[in-house]
Amino acid sequence: MTVRICAIVPSYNHASVVGDVVARLSALGLPVFVIDDGSGAAVATTLAALHDPARGVRVTRLPVNGGKGLAVREGFRLARDAGFTHALQVDADGQHDLAVVPRMLAIAARHPGAVVGGQAVFDRSVPIGRRIGRWITHVWVFIETLSFVVTDSMCGLRIYPLEAAVGVVNAEPVGDRMDFDTAIMVRLCWRGLPMAMVPVHVSYPPGNTSNFHLWRDNLRITWMHTRLVFGMLARLVTGRLRRPRRPDQTTHWASLAELGVAFGLRFGVVVYRLIGRRGCLTVMAPIVAYYYLTAGDRRRASRRFLERAFAAAGEAGRPNGLDGLRHFMRFAERILDTFAAWTGGMRADAVEPADPAALAAFTADPRGGVVIVGHLGNTDVSRALLDPATRERLLVLMHTGHAENYNRVLREVSPDAVVNVFQVTDIGPDTAIALRDHVDRGCWIVIAGDRTPVRSQGRIAHVPFLGAPAPFSQGPYVLAALMECPVWLLFCRKAGGRYRLVVERFAERIVLPRGGRDTALAGYAARYAARLQEHAVADPLQWFNFYDFWAG
Repeated sequence: MTVRICAIVPSYNHASVVGDVVARLSALGLPVFVIDDGSGAAVATTLAALHDPARGVRVTRLPVNGGKGLAVREGFRLARDAGFTHALQVDADGQHDLAVVPRMLAIAARHPGAVVGGQAVFDRSVPIGRRIGRWITHVWVFIETLSFVVTDSMCGLRIYPLEAAVGVVNAEPVGDRMDFDTAIMVRLCWRGLPMAMVPVHVSYPPGNTSNFHLWRDNLRITWMHTRLVFGMLARLVTGRLRRPRRPDQTTHWASLAELGVAFGLRFGVVVYRLIGRRGCLTVMAPIVAYYYLTAGDRRRASRRFLERAFAAAGEAGRPNGLDGLRHFMRFAERILDTFAAWTGGMRADAVEPADPAALAAFTADPRGGVVIVGHLGNTDVSRALLDPATRERLLVLMHTGHAENYNRVLREVSPDAVVNVFQVTDIGPDTAIALRDHVDRGCWIVIAGDRTPVRSQGRIAHVPFLGAPAPFSQGPYVLAALMECPVWLLFCRKAGGRYRLVVERFAERIVLPRGGRDTALAGYAARYAARLQEHAVADPLQWFNFYDFWAG
């Protein structure tokens, strides 16, 4: 398919920066359709002056203000008649950082059937009331799509496949004004279009004028969500509901969305503070249940793990019919506990050391080192509740593909949560040098031992885990060998309503002899796998790697 993309800029009484918006879009080689949605005479004159077909800029004036949705639909008509396959919708008020547009265009070219939506990243200029309203809409969209793929349905920067977008606006109610952006996004989801979300920085320029009418538009949006919820229920009953997906999912863990970024933290921001932990779990239960029933790959991965773990524990007859659902609900509880810990909603004594002497030895050691953790239990809670001096020494390695979204959400929850997070995709020489500097200053490098490398699939060792060889990363041990530092293990499982923090010294030094490097690495990985297995068997429902672990 040949992808031809133009830009549509709806404008109502925005004149101060629209010229700059159009100029930046033209500089990217995009033809631009400016839709003047019945602006006043002075603004209409400014917009009309932008009309320059030879430069690819066309200004169309609607005689009466009909709303953003109506203006965008007119842009769709003009763009399709001109032979374009896709349209980039851009607000005229200059709120969006257009530096992200080339990335969005590239995604649209790779995935022409997908909607490419902006996901707003706000600065301090955005009014708090606007943020709250967006959060509420995000929660409703999660419910209306029964998924967490659409992380922002209100951002005015997005790319539509025109055939699908025109099909929706011609056949379904999408609204004419501020209800348009969310309504068309949800209805495109229902048609099964993939959704790619791209972070975009948003600020309110000085003198920015909002066309949002508090009572009128809030009533429209309320009515829109009412229609969408009932529409979702009707499709669910009749089997016509299609859940959205991302356009480039694969089976490697790094391609899967981190369950809990949108689901736990964002959902918790709105609900947890209103009705507390118990109430929030009650609200989340039917959503988790539906997700469990429809997320086939993760449900099957959960089942495979639980079968192995319960067999190793000697529990005949398990997993039973409810264990899989309990597994997913435990993860929801983990996310709420993370939110509570970072926002002061959890007592400091909610985490108790299993061996106080071992924890004291760990924290008293002035040397830096490597700390290996896993996706079992909740190490985030232990990190949140550590004393500030100890927490300051932790440097958490996080995969770059998730760190941007994860850190942004955590920053909104608690600025302390993203202190000392180091984004990586693969540990090369430059990264190793930077990490060595941290270790020399007494920091502990925190790295997951139960995730295989993202780019370097060969840096793994297949070692016994729950009765079968499983791929474990060599990265923690290679890193520790380069750092020439001690290695510790950290586990934090919930038991009896409290978390038990287990800190163990794994090795004083990692030694990789010449001629026996691979054997030594496999030995270290096997030792870690054995410790992980012991904790996983103790409570299988606290294992949160929702992908086929044994397949890599």
